[in-house]
Amino acid sequence: MSDPREVGAWLRLTAGSGLGRAKARRLLAAFGSAPAVLDASEAALAQVAGPAAAALLTAEPDDFHRRLLADTLAWLDRSEGRTLLMLGDAAYPPALLHTADPPLMLWAHGRLELLHRQAIAIVGSRHPTAQGTDNARAFGTALSHAGWTVVSGLALGIDGAAHQGALTGPGSTIGVVGTGLDRIYPSHHKALTHRIAQEGLLLSEFALGTPPLAEHFPMRNRIIAGLSRGTLVVEAALRSGSLITARMALEAGRDVFAIPGSIHAVQSRGCHALLKQGAKLVEQVEDVLEELAGLAPLPARETDLPDDLQAPDDDPPPAESDPVLAALGHDPATLDALIARCGWPAPALNARLLELELDGLVVRLPGGLFQRRALA
Repeated sequence: MSDPREVGAWLRLTAGSGLGRAKARRLLAAFGSAPAVLDASEAALAQVAGPAAAALLTAEPDDFHRRLLADTLAWLDRSEGRTLLMLGDAAYPPALLHTADPPLMLWAHGRLELLHRQAIAIVGSRHPTAQGTDNARAFGTALSHAGWTVVSGLALGIDGAAHQGALTGPGSTIGVVGTGLDRIYPSHHKALTHRIAQEGLLLSEFALGTPPLAEHFPMRNRIIAGLSRGTLVVEAALRSGSLITARMALEAGRDVFAIPGSIHAVQSRGCHALLKQGAKLVEQVEDVLEELAGLAPLPARETDLPDDLQAPDDDPPPAESDPVLAALGHDPATLDALIARCGWPAPALNARLLELELDGLVVRLPGGLFQRRALA
C-alpha cells in the first residue's frame, strides 16, 4: 500500500494519535475503513469511541504526524519488498487472525509469501550456553529444511542462532522486532537483519522511528506466538520473555515444546518449568515434526473485524466497567473460577488477564491464582 491518503489515515488511526488498538478496532468496525474514520464527524466518532478519542482524531496533526507520514512513504519507496499490511488485506497473515489481539497494521520488509506458510517459533535466552546456541541453530536448520518457516524475535542468543540456521533451508525465517523497521536492534545483528530482509521477512507493528522500549517486547512476543503453529523454547531462565511467548502460544491454542537441560543450569529452569506444566519434551527435531504433522489447518476466519476480534480496551478501566476485574473481586481466584463467574471462553479470558497484568492491574500468584492489585 502506497496511496498517501490511505497510508496517512492508517498512521493517524494506529500510530499517530495515541488512540489504542481497542478503540481503533471499534472505529474501523463502525465506519469500514481508516479514511472513513477520519472523515467522520466528531459527534459520530464520540458515539463509537467516546469524546476523548474523537478529540484525538479530529485535532489537527502536529509536525510529528506529518513527518511520520513522509518518512513512511519514503521508506516504502526506498527499497523493493517493503509494504504495509492492514487487517483485512489479502496478504495479512491468516494465523494472526486466530489470536485475541491481531495487530491492525504491520510494517513488512522481505518475502510476504512466508506469512502464508506453516511456521514454528524458536525462542530462548539472550545469554545461552554454547550447547543452547548449537541446539537453536540445529533445530532452525532442520525445521527449515523440513519446510517450516522459523519465527523468532531477532534478539541476541537463541533467537539469532535460530534465524541463522533457518536461513540455510527453504523454509527460511521471519524476524519479528520490537522497534520500527528503520532501526536495527540489537546493533550486533546488523548483518543478520539485512540478510533476513533479503532472504526472509522482517515484521513489526511499530511505526518507523520507534526505539527499543521494554514494554514493546511482550507485544512483539504475541505476534511471534500468533504467527506460529507451535513454539519451541530452547533455553530460558524462570524470568524470561520466552516464557511470556510460550504462555501466549498456549492462550492462542498452539503447541509448546521445550528442550530439557542440566538441573544446574539457570538457562534450563524455564524449560523445566514449562515441562512440568505440560509442554512437550523435545530431544530431537523428529519430536517436533511428528507432533506438528497431526495438526489440522487453521479454519478460515472472517477479516471484517467481528466482535470476537476486538481486543479489550487499552485504557485501564475501573473495576465497575470491566467484567473481568468485577468478576475477580478483591480475593485471589483461579482461572476456572473466573470462567464460571464471567462466562468468557478461556482464550479470551487469558488474553484479557494478560492485558490487565501488563497494565499493572492484576498479578499472578503461585498456584495458578490471579489477584487484583491495590492501586495507590
